[in-house]
Amino acid sequence: MGANFAQGHALIVGVGGADDLPDTVNDAKAIAGILGNPGRCAYPKGQVKLLTGAKARRAAVLKGLEELAKVPSDSSVVIFFSGHGEQVGRGKKATYYLMPHAYDVDRLEQTAISGAEFSARLSDIKATRMLVLLDCCHAGGFGGAQALPQGAKSVTKAPFKKAAMPPEATKIFTNREGRVLIASSTGSELSYAGKPYSVFTTALIAALCGKGAAKEDGYVRVMDLALYSREAVVKLTADEQHPTMDFERADNFVVAYYAGGEKKAKGLPASMKEISVETSPGSARFTQNDWINHGDVTNVYGDQKNRYDNRTTIQTIFNQPDWKVGSVTQIQNSEPQIQRRDKGKRRRG
Repeated sequence: MGANFAQGHALIVGVGGADDLPDTVNDAKAIAGILGNPGRCAYPKGQVKLLTGAKARRAAVLKGLEELAKVPSDSSVVIFFSGHGEQVGRGKKATYYLMPHAYDVDRLEQTAISGAEFSARLSDIKATRMLVLLDCCHAGGFGGAQALPQGAKSVTKAPFKKAAMPPEATKIFTNREGRVLIASSTGSELSYAGKPYSVFTTALIAALCGKGAAKEDGYVRVMDLALYSREAVVKLTADEQHPTMDFERADNFVVAYYAGGEKKAKGLPASMKEISVETSPGSARFTQNDWINHGDVTNVYGDQKNRYDNRTTIQTIFNQPDWKVGSVTQIQNSEPQIQRRDKGKRRRG
């Protein structure tokens, strides 16, 4: 094996925005970091292009795809997009869009990327091995005004609907070897967020670190990655989110190294030693299964905050299975419904 995975090229996009999917930036940086880590996937420096926030506008994403069309045909290409995926209209008149940074719902053709356009750019890429990863069904989409970007004045009259992947794009994966597309969830589902990363990104990182590898030979293969990420996401979301895959004739090609060319996996990155998953898409409330709190937990009136800066309101049931704590203290509150739930100064574990 070489010192790096020389044939690896990647375009990693996290659309970001202060009020619209800011966590996608963390997801994109994490994927880019694993791919470019010489002790992990070992993609060469300069062959992993990261676009986040204001750098992830429509023009920049399209330019990134154009650059991938110039890589050698024997390359392995990974494209990761974390943001909104939306369908406008219904039936035969439906149009799918990927929503880059600063999209404007009243100017979709100028600020978003249609499924047809995305598909055409993918077709231009001549690499014999291509993996497309779409984390596009995040909660908090066009269900309300909070989804509108700054400057947008109204929502287009055409109805918006969550969509897992562009129907046009899936066509280029039919009957073509070396082409695999994986989306974070089905078209009727919303994807779960988490800490430090979304559930889908968490599963992908684990797979890129060697989890699910059928052979201990140092390589991440696409089918191992696809099968492991689906299994992990289903488990982490209690069977509520199901990644979908499109490939028919794709061989089980190599995507990357998992330990910089070594055969023995190195385990997960330090950032993933403790993870949490929101209790439902868009809830911003997190379950903390298997977390250990080193010290006392104090609830001050309505909000509870753990040391990872996750908050939940005590008015809802705060689920802490398997936590080990010193004590739980309720600071004065006269509301009976809160006091009724403050029953346990029990030591667990």
